[in-house]
Amino acid sequence: MQYYSLSRQSPPVDFRTATIAGQAPDGGLYFPEAIPRFSADFLQSLPAHSRADIAYTVMQPYVGATIPEADLRRICAETVDFDFPLVPVAERIGALELFHGPTLAFKDVGARFMSRCLGYFSRGETKPVTVLVATSGDTGGAVAHGFLGVPGVEVVILYPAGRVSPLQELQLTTLGQNITALEVQGNFDDCQHLVKQAFRDEELTRRRPLTSANSINVARWLPQQLYYLFAMQQWPPAAPPVVAVPSGNFGNLCAGLLAHASGLPVGHFIAACNANDAGAEYLRTAIFTPRPAVATISNAMDVGHPSNFIRILELFKHEHAALSQLLSGYTVSDADTRATIRRVEAEHHYLLDPHGAVAFFALEKYLAEHPAAAGFLLATAHPVKFPEVVEPLIGRKIDLPDSLHYLLAKPKHSVLLPPSYAALRGWLLR
Repeated sequence: MQYYSLSRQSPPVDFRTATIAGQAPDGGLYFPEAIPRFSADFLQSLPAHSRADIAYTVMQPYVGATIPEADLRRICAETVDFDFPLVPVAERIGALELFHGPTLAFKDVGARFMSRCLGYFSRGETKPVTVLVATSGDTGGAVAHGFLGVPGVEVVILYPAGRVSPLQELQLTTLGQNITALEVQGNFDDCQHLVKQAFRDEELTRRRPLTSANSINVARWLPQQLYYLFAMQQWPPAAPPVVAVPSGNFGNLCAGLLAHASGLPVGHFIAACNANDAGAEYLRTAIFTPRPAVATISNAMDVGHPSNFIRILELFKHEHAALSQLLSGYTVSDADTRATIRRVEAEHHYLLDPHGAVAFFALEKYLAEHPAAAGFLLATAHPVKFPEVVEPLIGRKIDLPDSLHYLLAKPKHSVLLPPSYAALRGWLLR
């Protein structure tokens, strides 16, 4: 498999080069030259396959010959060695719980897959590679945990000061070893802009080799297809489901659309957005207008200029009519998000995090207009990661899972930076 730059000013590369580089020299995102197709036998027998076998079947065409079969099978098995239950919530609505991994967030899958691939590619290298990543919340913790202690890899995470939850911040700032957290005095878009500037800085990348672990990196983005196949393992053999995806940088939704292009039988997708709704607005108007991010209670989706939306447009050949037939966009306010958390917990005894609540609200609206349909939302993070939002709504404290109690005793270590590229560059070259 070869990957081309969406800016179309750089030569195609293989999976190894695309993973290590993060993005193309011309600043474009990498995109696969061909979309693999799932065989009919594979789709029909999904429930009989192990998650590790599904992961290998999906990822092997994208990885190609860059990783031998035995190593790739090991990487895939380690990536998905936790549960992905599809849980009934309300009539015609389920939740695919993606928060049973080590950092209680859906990004564990992509981070674990990429860290193991990069660890394989880094063997024998004399100069360490630096993973430079911006996070609006969960990406940083997942990347930090996934890469912790990986030889030959240093991790630098940029996060917006005061705009991630307390537990998310602990997951970013307490690990030490090869993980450094840079606390940027700005928003997520500032962090993402700084990362993109660093990748375009030829002198910097010559002196300090960089790669990204955001969903702009194919090794982080492509494994997100696996969620949708694990859901279809559990979906009854009836009408194809409607899938509502909390959408910030649009990598997760784009992966689902890619799995659909490979043959996965999903009936319809929903881009569930908060006030940062450039993607949803495009679906309604055919006009894509990025704007500065605004802070909401679903903070991991506070992305004013979603990087992966260009991949969605590429997948649909920039044809709005074709895309809008398969994908609808909804904008959900903080007030509706809060009301949804409170109502679903009271009526259905199911606790949503703010991002899942955005998706539940959007899915409920769509199903009200399509009474014969049913579907599920992607529950992308455990509610315990957002106590300041959820606990006042339900009137009780959320218990911290035993696996995360160790974080409470660890001191925070971060480097405070202004949202200035000169400051970031100076720190990286110190």
